[in-house]
Amino acid sequence: MKIAVTGASGFIGRHVLGLLAATAEERVVAVSHQARDLSWLPKGVAHVSIDLALPPANVYEMLGEPDVLIHLAWSGLPNYQSRHHFETHLGEQYRFLRLLATTGLRSLVCAGTCFEYGMQAGELDESLPTDPRNPYGFAKDALRRELEFLAGDTGLALTWARLFYMHGEGQAPTSLYSQLIAAGQRGDAEFRMSGGEQLRDYLHVRDVAGYLVALAKQAPGAGVVNVCSGEPRSVRSLVEEWREAHRIQARLVLGHFPYPAYEPMAFWGRNAKLEQLLRAN
Repeated sequence: MKIAVTGASGFIGRHVLGLLAATAEERVVAVSHQARDLSWLPKGVAHVSIDLALPPANVYEMLGEPDVLIHLAWSGLPNYQSRHHFETHLGEQYRFLRLLATTGLRSLVCAGTCFEYGMQAGELDESLPTDPRNPYGFAKDALRRELEFLAGDTGLALTWARLFYMHGEGQAPTSLYSQLIAAGQRGDAEFRMSGGEQLRDYLHVRDVAGYLVALAKQAPGAGVVNVCSGEPRSVRSLVEEWREAHRIQARLVLGHFPYPAYEPMAFWGRNAKLEQLLRAN
């Protein structure tokens, strides 16, 4: 099987490449806009530098005519509130994927986001209507809808991997996990955060990468699939767990930051469909 991965140099992409490169079963092509420093590229993985906003007409051929594309590329993160997501990037994303689908790509695993659910609280499953409340979630949801029409016209097997929260090595410096690790490395006496009572659904990025690879290999055309743990955890308990695991001495200062206005206090994913798909294959 030939697998291409866009956004390959990013947080999730590097972990996906690491898993794929660890076996000799697939031919893997990493796709990124980086052409100079390729120190992140695993041995044995080919690299193609492409600007998704200006893809060449023969882009499918350039990617080695993959059997499946794991599409993780998205710019402007973690600024979820920027109109750039739908004013500029949404169109670029669709045109890139439409070009691939109309020139030979038969299977696509595309990263979505739990922000597509908007302010809905509690356990969230794939049958719920989407109601995004920030520009990033809106743009992702719009892209999914566009791709569903495209799949109907071209026969593209679409799996929309709706990602929930993640943590792990290589995450953006602004993420909660990375800020805590940095505080520990500096020897800070305090770590300021929100009240920490909000309930969230977190996976380690290695687990997310494993699910994406499994969906690409085993579940073509699965539609929307929550990629999540299915277990609600308070943010405070997660931070305390990370703090203990990394032996960080900083005292938690709870309630320093307000809770985000664009998220409900408690939401998590239902992962029954994910588990069923992977058991069946």
